[in-house]
Amino acid sequence: MSSSKPEMPAPSNSSAPPKERQEVRCAVRFPLALSVKVEGEQGEISALTRNISASGVLFSLDRDLRVGLAIEFSMRMPHAFLGSPNDVMVHCKGRVVRCSTSHNEHLAAATIDDYQFAVQ
Repeated sequence: MSSSKPEMPAPSNSSAPPKERQEVRCAVRFPLALSVKVEGEQGEISALTRNISASGVLFSLDRDLRVGLAIEFSMRMPHAFLGSPNDVMVHCKGRVVRCSTSHNEHLAAATIDDYQFAVQ
């Protein structure tokens, strides 16, 4: 009867590239470019959505937002996208959870913590 030892993991090599962080998303994102006004402590900022999900939105802006900033914004959701007879205005409250800048473009990801459909 032979006894086999479990293999020991190979020693880590500090020059090896770091493992990529796997992003976990809890909702499907839809690529929608909608003009919005983001309101926060810095006043009102014009933005364009890049993608939207039930739990969050990614904005493209002309300046940075602060991570943790509480924001409010409204979006006119297109009727064709929703399958409804009319566009629907949605008022949202959330907070900025991530920011980045690339080639003079500022991106801010925000949660949607609360929303209300506007009566039209």
